[in-house]
Amino acid sequence: MTNPRAAARVADPHVSAVREFNRFYTQKIGVLGAGLFDSDYTLTEVRVLYEIAHRQRPVASDLVRDLDLDAGYLSRILAKFARRGLLKRERSGEDARKTHLHLTPKGKAAFQSLDVRARAEIGALLAPLPREEQVKLQGHLQNVQALLGAPSARTEALQLREHRPGDIGWIVQKHGESYAQEYGWNTDFEALVAEICAKFLRELDPAAERCWIAERNGARVGCIMLVRHSRTIAKLRLLLVDPSQRGLGVGNALVKECLDFARAAGYRKVTLWTQSILSAARKLYEGHGFCKIASEPHESFGAKLIGETWELEL
Repeated sequence: MTNPRAAARVADPHVSAVREFNRFYTQKIGVLGAGLFDSDYTLTEVRVLYEIAHRQRPVASDLVRDLDLDAGYLSRILAKFARRGLLKRERSGEDARKTHLHLTPKGKAAFQSLDVRARAEIGALLAPLPREEQVKLQGHLQNVQALLGAPSARTEALQLREHRPGDIGWIVQKHGESYAQEYGWNTDFEALVAEICAKFLRELDPAAERCWIAERNGARVGCIMLVRHSRTIAKLRLLLVDPSQRGLGVGNALVKECLDFARAAGYRKVTLWTQSILSAARKLYEGHGFCKIASEPHESFGAKLIGETWELEL
C-alpha cells in the first residue's frame, strides 16, 4: 500500500526541482563516469584523498563519521591507496588502538594532480560567465550551503563592516530580487533603491552617515544605511536580511550598530519609513524602541500598500 506522505513528497515541486538540479550538475561536472577528472579514481576516492590531505593526522573513524561512509567501503579504499603506495599508516603514540593516516610523497603528488585538474575544469565551467555573474553564482551556492548544511553553517560568527566597492550594487540587486520574489513588487522599487544608493554615494558624509554590510562565512547576508535628514535627525534606510539568515539575529545586529552610530554622531532622533506588510521588520523596530507615528495608504511598486513612519528618540 502506498504511503500518502511518501507519495506527496514525490509530487512536491521542491523535491522535483532539487532532483532536476542534481541530474544537471552531476552530468555537468562529469561524476557519472567511471573515473573523475580523466583519472581512474571514483568521486568517493578523490574525496577521501582530499580529506586525508587537508586534515591533521586523521583516523579512519573520523572519515567514516564525517563523510557518512560505510566502514568496510572505506577500508577497501584505504587498502587500494596503500597498495598503490599513496598511503601510510602510523600507530598513535597516545592510543595504540588508533592508526593515523598520512599521504606518502607519491600520494601527495597524486592528490595535487587531481586538485589541479579539478580547478582547471571548474575554471573552464565558469570562464564563459562575466565576472558579475560568477559573483552572483558564488552567492547562490553559499546560500544553498547555508540552507542545507548543518546548523553551524548558518551561525558562523557574524561580521559587520562598512561598505566597499561593489556592495552598493549588491544592495540594489538584492532588494530588487527579494521584494519581487516575496511581495511581487515591480521594478519601480528597484529604481527607488538605486536612487537612494546613488545619492548616498554622491553625497556621503562619513562623519554623519554610514552603510553596513553583514557577512557570514565570507558571504553578504544583510545591509542597512543611516543617512542625515537634518542636523539632529537621521534616517534609517534599506534594512535587508537574506532569507537564509532570518531569525539568526542579523537584523537585530544591524539595527543596533546603526543606532549606536547615530548616538555617537550626535543625532537626537532616528526616523524610518516602512510598510505595514513587513511584519518582521516592524517587530524589530519596535523591539529597539521605535514608535509608529503615522500611516497612510498608497499605491506603489505595483501594489496597494500602507506606508508607515516610525521614530525613535535617542
